[in-house]
Amino acid sequence: MLDKLKVIAQYCFPQHGLSRLIGLFAAGAHGKVTTNVITWFIKRYNVNMDEAKHSDPAHFQTFNDFFTRELKEGVRPINADDNMLCQPVDGAVSQAGPITQGRIVQAKGHDYSVCELLGGDRQLANKFEDGDFATVYLSPRDYHRIHMPITGTLKEMIFAPGELFSVNPLTAQNVPNLFARNERAIAIFDTEVGPFAMVLVGATIVASIETIWHGTVAPSKNKEIVRWTYENQAPIVIEKGAEMGRFKLGSTIVAVFAKDAVEFVDELQPTTPTIMGEAFARIKTK
Repeated sequence: MLDKLKVIAQYCFPQHGLSRLIGLFAAGAHGKVTTNVITWFIKRYNVNMDEAKHSDPAHFQTFNDFFTRELKEGVRPINADDNMLCQPVDGAVSQAGPITQGRIVQAKGHDYSVCELLGGDRQLANKFEDGDFATVYLSPRDYHRIHMPITGTLKEMIFAPGELFSVNPLTAQNVPNLFARNERAIAIFDTEVGPFAMVLVGATIVASIETIWHGTVAPSKNKEIVRWTYENQAPIVIEKGAEMGRFKLGSTIVAVFAKDAVEFVDELQPTTPTIMGEAFARIKTK
């Protein structure tokens, strides 16, 4: 009953208003108040600060600085196998597997269409027909920078406005079309295995979604889908393991691959922890 109430409550409270209010605090430098909140957060969520480049809560001027903290050099080595993709984030697998009849599994009893996920672009969705996907949830304690699993050249970015439901496992099991209805940034890359989509899904109290080439994508005043193309400029190439974006407060990524592009490692099962840089998928031989 309590779980049902938690889900129902999300339909009732002002998702965007609450998220933006918290975002204002997270972006502000509030001295000891900020330090105290960071200290509480570390204890509450058991954040491993031994991995952080700066482990003292007082180092961070804002909560966002802490939340998008840089890690010490070498603590996330990138898988060196040229035939292997690396994990893009720290988190836990929500679902992973084949795209079936244009649909992605969200949770038991729930799925949604690739076309909806990619902002309603049928032509783009067709590129991923019979492909594969992996959805990874980033909890509050995780490292919140997103990295490239494979070297890619940026072709397009799409901002899709939407709701801001929580994306935790409970909500994924109970809110239909969750990842295709929430606000999201969709980055399309050309890679050696074909087209690759990295979808950064917004959520309740996620103060911002950023990419390294654009800066802040969300929050946005846009109420309609916005597209940016990168064809007629110097190529934006992001190497395997390099940072491509970040969440200011936690959320979910959905990685989408074309047909016969990759084969996920056996360990990529629901609830399995992921560590950025470790083995993610092997390139299929043509």
